[in-house]
Amino acid sequence: MTECLAKKCQDSAAVCPTFPVSPSAGASSSTLLSDSPSNTSVSSQNQSYSASTSRPLLLFFSWLGAQPGGMAKYRDLYLDRGMDVLLVQSSVMHFLWPRWGLEYGLEVLKILENPPFAGRVMLVHASSIGGYTFTQILTHIVQEPKKHAGLAQRMMGHIYDSLVVGTLEHMAIGIGRTLVPRFESFVKSTAMLYFWLFKTHTADFYETSIQVFHNSPVTAPALFFFSENDAMCNTAVMEKLIDVWRQRGVDVHSRKWKKSIHAAHLRCHPDDYLSTLQHFLNSLPIASCKKTI
Repeated sequence: MTECLAKKCQDSAAVCPTFPVSPSAGASSSTLLSDSPSNTSVSSQNQSYSASTSRPLLLFFSWLGAQPGGMAKYRDLYLDRGMDVLLVQSSVMHFLWPRWGLEYGLEVLKILENPPFAGRVMLVHASSIGGYTFTQILTHIVQEPKKHAGLAQRMMGHIYDSLVVGTLEHMAIGIGRTLVPRFESFVKSTAMLYFWLFKTHTADFYETSIQVFHNSPVTAPALFFFSENDAMCNTAVMEKLIDVWRQRGVDVHSRKWKKSIHAAHLRCHPDDYLSTLQHFLNSLPIASCKKTI
């Protein structure tokens, strides 16, 4: 089970139904975060939960190994704007064995297409490997466009923070720095060998995911946060991706720093990050987004 990240307020709590996932998905889960009075009965909380279905839904795809305290900073940004937040976490196995990632993506997709989320306007915020997890959902939409077209149309905007972009080496570096920083070089070399040995089960899947993302069925406005010194992001490839999306007619916003920390731009550049995010959210056709952060 995922810990419920309730807002630290005496007069509110979080409604956090935890959804089951398939065994292959590992220990990951999805959790809904929504404000409701903490002193209400179960029945009245259920009524509040039903009423919340009219609010926009923010899908937060977290970085690998994200801790509750770190995610809470992002959660509060959106809860304070009158949105509900659905937290989608990933396991490293979703990445190392892509078939499991696809299965997990389908689980999340089913959740979004059924009550209480069916029909709700959505916004995506994906950090680091969270972008990969979101892409697995996009893959299912591309494979069955008639069945899932409605989901793509409900997405009013998407935000990517520290997207892992580039070669397999960039991916391997990310695994090493995230899982075992002290043995980064060893883990990187091991990961590269693993990708080579199981190419048809890993590298080929990654290439398909890259193509899906480049031709994403979601054409709503997008925002990218990235930095030039991020070893997990090839800046040239990132900027080319942005150009490709703009050529497709997507309204793309971006903020690049010379120096920052992977998946920690909000901590390193709080004022710049928040002002950029606010400007982007205010440009979206979602009433609850047009507030000051």
